[in-house]
Formats: sequence, structure tokens, C-alpha cells
Amino acid sequence: METAGEAQLLADAYQNSLTLAHQRGLRRIAFPSISTGAYGYPIECAAPVALKAIIAFLREDPQAFDEVRVVLFSAHDLDVYARALAQIHPQP
Repeated sequence: METAGEAQLLADAYQNSLTLAHQRGLRRIAFPSISTGAYGYPIECAAPVALKAIIAFLREDPQAFDEVRVVLFSAHDLDVYARALAQIHPQP
């Protein structure tokens, strides 16, 4: 079972990674689904946390990166992230 503290730590991991990459002048960054492998954090919980953190960073500084990718392990993981993205950022 996930806790709010774990969700915040996960969000911070994405935020800190994006900040560091931007400070170093990187224009592209790719993320795995952090903590959902060996750590066992539920991907259904991790996906919205990750996407919200990435989107928030990019909204604050839209020119920070040319490309931000999330690289996933399986088609199931992609489906989970796609559904989370559709809920967070619905397309017209």
C-alpha cells in the first residue's frame, strides 16, 4: 500500500532529476517508471505521480527540454501510463 509520503518522494525524484538535467544543460531526458520494478511501488499509483511531476515542471519552464520520454518495460505499463495521462491531460 502506498502512502502520501511515498508519493511525494517519488514526485521529488522526478522533479530533482529534471532540475539537475536542466541545470546541466541537457536538452533530452528519459525516465524509467521509477520504483515500480524491484521496489514494487504499484504502477497504477506511480504513473500519475510521475506524469504530474513531469507536466508541472514543463508548464513552469516549457523551453527547458526538447524531449522528455518515459521508457516503459511492457505494453501493460504503457497502457497504465496512457490511461493516467488521459485522465491528467485530456485531449480535446
